[in-house]
Amino acid sequence: MKDKIAEVQMTAESWNPQRVLSWAFETFGNDVAISSAFGAEGMVLIDMASRIRKDFRLFTIDTEFLFPETYNLMDQIEQKYEIKIERVFALLSPEEQERVHGAALWTRDPDQCCNLRKIEPLRRKLSELSAWITSIRRDQTSFRRSAGKVEWDAKFGLVKINPIADWTSKQVWRYLMEHGVPYNALHDQNYPSIGCTHCTRAIRPGEDPRAGRWPGMSKTECGLHVIEPLQPSPGVDA
Repeated sequence: MKDKIAEVQMTAESWNPQRVLSWAFETFGNDVAISSAFGAEGMVLIDMASRIRKDFRLFTIDTEFLFPETYNLMDQIEQKYEIKIERVFALLSPEEQERVHGAALWTRDPDQCCNLRKIEPLRRKLSELSAWITSIRRDQTSFRRSAGKVEWDAKFGLVKINPIADWTSKQVWRYLMEHGVPYNALHDQNYPSIGCTHCTRAIRPGEDPRAGRWPGMSKTECGLHVIEPLQPSPGVDA
């Protein structure tokens, strides 16, 4: 599969998002799913997918620390698109995490908190799939700049599909408005990027759109879309 993806990779760069989604559904059938945290970009993909295939798979990593507005949107999605969101949870409940790792882990070691509540659950879910579809865009963070519309995900060992990788925020919002797509109410309160309640705030005028995530820290990614560097072989200088 990895070799076949290399052949498609360059061609896919000229495809529009709908063509990318159609290819994904035709190629992987029920073994591909959309991963979403239900941001503006995610809502674009969900709406597009619903117009191509009614029974598409959609999953989310429910950290159990999401905003009420996010849970409300999830209910809207299930009703509007007549699908069941596959919710994936961490192995530890919030209470168990506090017992094992102490209170408010996100303030002391946010990377560990993200690993427990996001990365590990995602790894479990992706082990069931042949491909996953994300709503990342290249201009969101430096880690996403090289994202291809179709690529091999070496971190998780499957195909990764990013249909709107080359879109701008303006294109995303134009689509939402033109098609009457529901979106998270927090977007109207200066929350361009929405994660867990503890690590997300509204941005101030002039701030970067990602400034509201892990405020006060150098962290800009939870790690889901960060490519891990290759480890040097024993005896080889890093």
